[in-house]
Amino acid sequence: MALTDEQLERYSRHITLKEIGVKGQKKLLAAKVLIIGAGGLGAPAAMYLAAAGVGTIGIADCDRVELSNLQRQIIHTANDVGKTKVQSAAETIKALNPDVEVITYHEYVNSKNIAAMIADYDFIIDGADNFPTKFLINDACVLGRKPFCHAGILRFEGQLMTYVPDKGPCYRCIFEAPPPKDAVPSCREAGVIGAMAGIIGSMQALEAVKYITGQGELLTGSMLIFDGLKMEWRKIKLPKRVPVCPICGDDPSVTELFDEEQQACSLL
Repeated sequence: MALTDEQLERYSRHITLKEIGVKGQKKLLAAKVLIIGAGGLGAPAAMYLAAAGVGTIGIADCDRVELSNLQRQIIHTANDVGKTKVQSAAETIKALNPDVEVITYHEYVNSKNIAAMIADYDFIIDGADNFPTKFLINDACVLGRKPFCHAGILRFEGQLMTYVPDKGPCYRCIFEAPPPKDAVPSCREAGVIGAMAGIIGSMQALEAVKYITGQGELLTGSMLIFDGLKMEWRKIKLPKRVPVCPICGDDPSVTELFDEEQQACSLL
């Protein structure tokens, strides 16, 4: 696949980089990334991946754009209020870069549909805003042997880590199960500074680009934590392997996908 003159110009700043070059740009154009959640994290991740020329971007989200989203979800505008988030995101991506094919999933991601949803993608971005979905993404990627980048934001803080099969711990290795309901406030309840979504979501896009092109060190085996008020980064070393992990340990108890909230309700 030869790059067109337009592509050579569009991606010239990538091509100039010795770590990317024409070869790396072709890898990006051939890659497929799925973003679960077109909100605060998914919005900047999607825009930077589209700008980078990732050839196929999947967007999964069941919500519609609300006015309160616009403080941080930069892929949407005031004119998009009321639209499905996947439609709004797809329109923005196509306006930014016609090279990109956008596949939309206007549905709630659950244990019944996620395995088929992630099957054709090379890398998954966890842009979910709730713990049950984050654990489901982890479980689906571990069982399906798919790399993904987890991230979370709240108030002025953010964190991210990347899972690659056989390269480091998964999300359940670090956080075995979701916290009890209402133990951790949501962004709606506690608030979040809009720029934090941009910082952490952009770093998720960077992890995807690095994985696709095979350059640099991924956050496998590490959790990166950012305190925006203090402007401090902490990189916490994680264990290489957790033998008692419920999904990727020596004797896994999680062997099939399930929805955390439904399981919790059934135990009441």
